[in-house]
Amino acid sequence: MIDQVLIEAAGGDGGNGAVSFHREKFVQEGGPDGGRGGRGGHVVLLANGQINTLRRYRGAATFSAQAGQPGGINKRRGRDGEDLVLEVPVGTLACSVDAQGEASEQIADLTEDGQGVLVARGGRGGHGNTFFRSSTNRAPRVAQRGQPGRQRRLQLELRLIADVGLVGLPNAGKSTLLRQLSAARPRVADYPFTTLEPHLGVVQVGWEEFVVADLPGLIEGAASGAGLGHDFLRHVSRTRLLVHVLDGAAPDPLAALDTINAALAAYDLALVARPQIVVVNKIDLGEARAGASELRRALASRGIEPLAISAESGEGTEELVERSWQELQDLRREEAARAAERPRSPVVIAPKPDRRRFAVEREGAAYRVRGDQVETFIEMMAMDDEAAMEEVYRWLERRGVTGALRRAGLREGGRVRIGAAQWTWEA
Repeated sequence: MIDQVLIEAAGGDGGNGAVSFHREKFVQEGGPDGGRGGRGGHVVLLANGQINTLRRYRGAATFSAQAGQPGGINKRRGRDGEDLVLEVPVGTLACSVDAQGEASEQIADLTEDGQGVLVARGGRGGHGNTFFRSSTNRAPRVAQRGQPGRQRRLQLELRLIADVGLVGLPNAGKSTLLRQLSAARPRVADYPFTTLEPHLGVVQVGWEEFVVADLPGLIEGAASGAGLGHDFLRHVSRTRLLVHVLDGAAPDPLAALDTINAALAAYDLALVARPQIVVVNKIDLGEARAGASELRRALASRGIEPLAISAESGEGTEELVERSWQELQDLRREEAARAAERPRSPVVIAPKPDRRRFAVEREGAAYRVRGDQVETFIEMMAMDDEAAMEEVYRWLERRGVTGALRRAGLREGGRVRIGAAQWTWEA
C-alpha cells in the first residue's frame, strides 16, 4: 500500500536590485550605492517521525516559499525570503514529475527522522547598480531583476511505515479486524491469502489517530522467500508495534504464534524484540470460546497477556485500540528522546554545477551559449532596455563569452541565444 500525493513546490523569487546614488550634504555627485536583492526562500522536505500520513497535502495546489526583499540605498542588501519546510512522514519517497505527469527522477528517500532535502531552490537576488560601476561607466542606472524561484512538480509516496502492523497466519482475521477498527475496506473472504498486498487504515482516538496496516499472511519458510515472505517481512520491519492475530478456532493457535515469531527471527532478530500485542480472534465462535481458558493459561505461562476479540462482531476491539494507543504513545516518547540525543541529519542540497564554465555551439544559423552562470545573469537582465544591453555586452566581454563567440564564427548581425533570450549581435 502506497500513500501518494502530487504537489507543486515553488522557491521564492529573488528580490530586485536597487538603482540608487549616494546622497550626502556637500557631496554633489555621489556614486552608485544600490544594494542587491535578497535570495528567495527554498522549499525543503523534512522527515518527521511523529507524522503518519500525507493527508495534509491532499487537494493542495502549490507550496511557495517567501520571496526575497528588494535591495536598498547605501548598498543595503534585501532580506532573504524564509525557507518553506514541508514536514512529511519518515519513509517518504520524493520524485520529480515530468510534463506527461509521470514520475521521473528520484530526488530523495527520507528514511530517517530529521532527514531533509531541498526540492525547489529560491531565486538569486538581483545586483544593484553598484555592481555595474566600472572605469567606463561611473554612474550606471541599471540593476538586475530578481531571479524567479525554481518550480517543481513532485510526487510524494509514503512507503508503508505504519504505527501498527497486523501479523498472523493466512485467514486469521486480520482484514476483518482492520475493517472493524477503521474506515479501510480490504477484500475479505473465507480462504487463505486474500491479502496480497498491505492495506492501510486510520484509527481515530479522540482527536488523535494512528495507522494500522493489514499485512499479507505469512507461512513457514517466509524468511527464505516462500510465499509472500520477503515482501511481508520488509513491511513488518517498518512498523512500530505488532498486533499478532491468532485464530482462536484453529486446531493449534500456539503453533501459529511460533511459526510467525520464528519467521520474524529468521529474517531479523530485531523484529522479535518489537513490541507485540497478542489477540485471540473469532471468540464469537463456539470452538474458540471453548478453548479460550486453556489458551489463555498457555500464553500466560509464556508471559503473554492476550486479548480476546471478535473482529466480526467488534467484541473486545475497543480495549485493543486503547492498549495499542497507550503502547504507541510510550514508543513515540522513547523515539523522540532518542532523536533528541542524535545529531540531526543535514538538509541534502544537490551540488551546484561549476558556475564559471560555459560552452558555445551552433544551433542552426544562431549561436547558443550554455552555462549556469551566463544563463542566470541573462535571465535577470531586462533585455529590452538599451542601458541594460550595454551592461550585458560589457559583462560577456569580461567573462570571455564574447571572445568564444567570435572564435566560433559569430559576426555582427548574427543571432545569439542564451537561456530563453535571443537577440541580434551588435559589435
